Amino acid sequence: MDVILLERIGKLGQIGETVRVRDGYARNFLLPTGRALRANEANQARFEAQKEQIIQRNEERKADARQIGDQIEGKTFVAVRSAGESGQLYGSVSARDISEIIGQEGYKVGRNEVALQQPIKQIGVHDVTIALHAEVEVVVKINVARSADEAERQAAGEDLTSYEAIYGIEEAEEVNAEEVFENEEDAEAVLAEGGEPVDAEAEAESEEQPS
Repeated sequence: MDVILLERIGKLGQIGETVRVRDGYARNFLLPTGRALRANEANQARFEAQKEQIIQRNEERKADARQIGDQIEGKTFVAVRSAGESGQLYGSVSARDISEIIGQEGYKVGRNEVALQQPIKQIGVHDVTIALHAEVEVVVKINVARSADEAERQAAGEDLTSYEAIYGIEEAEEVNAEEVFENEEDAEAVLAEGGEPVDAEAEAESEEQPS
């Protein structure tokens, strides 16, 4: 679909340019949000007649976006989700979810303004870009955790997907030679020799052979 842009949009073009975009993108985002008009003679004439007002309105939108951006830039938002021991989410955190989470803290961010390439499927602290305007982008942190307590630990820098976090440092340190080798004789050989386990029977035979 050909549209007339009413504001500068990323790599599409500048205000007043006629560009071709996907029909879904135009119908679901550009047209309903007032960022573009369907390209035809009537709308072209309308744009030319209202060009100054459109430019002024765009500047006001940019100022509003900058104000919101200044408030949320670098801010951390927590998403509590169910996940397995490895940190893999049973579901995911989508752009819509992030929009709602930010909205719950009093900031208006549309789903289409959340620049998420694919849903988040792992616990952790994730950087997410929020495109509030073609000329205003900020980055927020989405702290995805299994509980508020875990979110605090992650915010402090703890990796809850590490081996130590999953199984406990104590368990990791308690692994000893008896657990690694199949029998006590092998383990004792390693402890005694400080290297590879020796074959006790073969050693005994070698000792019996005359030198």
